Amino acid sequence: MNFVPCNLCGSTESRLRFPSTLSGHDRGQDGSAFRCTHAGYGVHHAIVECKQCGLVYANPRWSDDETLNHYEAVKDPLYLEEREGRVLTFQRHLRPLLALIGRLPKPGERLLDVGCYIGVFVEIARDAGWEATGVEPSGWGVAEARKRGLNVVEGTLASARFPDESFDVVTMWDVIEHLTDPMAELRETHRILRSPDPASGTPGGLLVIHTMDIESLFARLMGRRWPWLMEMHLYFFSRRTLKAMLEAAGFELIRAEAQGRYLRLGYVVTRIQPYSRPLAVMLGWLTDALGWRETAIPINLGDLFTAYARKKDE
Repeated sequence: MNFVPCNLCGSTESRLRFPSTLSGHDRGQDGSAFRCTHAGYGVHHAIVECKQCGLVYANPRWSDDETLNHYEAVKDPLYLEEREGRVLTFQRHLRPLLALIGRLPKPGERLLDVGCYIGVFVEIARDAGWEATGVEPSGWGVAEARKRGLNVVEGTLASARFPDESFDVVTMWDVIEHLTDPMAELRETHRILRSPDPASGTPGGLLVIHTMDIESLFARLMGRRWPWLMEMHLYFFSRRTLKAMLEAAGFELIRAEAQGRYLRLGYVVTRIQPYSRPLAVMLGWLTDALGWRETAIPINLGDLFTAYARKKDE
């Protein structure tokens, strides 16, 4: 287990928010605890809050190499079953992105989706007109994406070594909370996004981040039972701390807004089971009886948000 300083301000002074609930039997060498669909709610490292800047993060935790090894080993067949809900979610996410740039992508404009998993958003962005690329550490996820003819690089943003200013848009959907060094990731993103051109009036490249909000009302009401307190989540941003990190990495926050997602009712039932098995059984019976198991519904509890930021002049 490694102790780490605050990734935002570098301080080593913190207070405990939630004690560790991990045991020696919780670790899965196959990376199962790091699947997007893993239901390990309430199983997590010690979670602390920096006394200097308020960033909330897991500390101590597994080494960076061990964490990456888990993500490289991840296989997540249930995610494939949830594809319809993910497509609906990403189509909804696309609308405000297009509204922000005020048009469809121009020919040759490039988008990178970091942590693209099986490439759902890469495909949606490609169909919208971008030259879309993904980068993903899971070999399984990359193989699934390539089956659909998508341009996905296996590895991490750091290992991919994209050229300077090679993208117009970079997206991170439910990714930054998993990173061992989000500040380094944002600085690398800053490097690969196009710079603003004052002479032509062209703004800097756009960064889009979707993550959890630990200062949301739902998170505060749930406390230690907030479902996003999980082993695979290492950072728990608020709008305030994400804004501070973006600014420190050379970005200007444009706006941040709550955004939910679409989930199949059958999948929602499985997410309820860790909290109340009797309720999950009853709802499972009801959805089966009504034929609603495959129905995707929008869910927004206010504890997930999307931030849009521009690369600034250096």
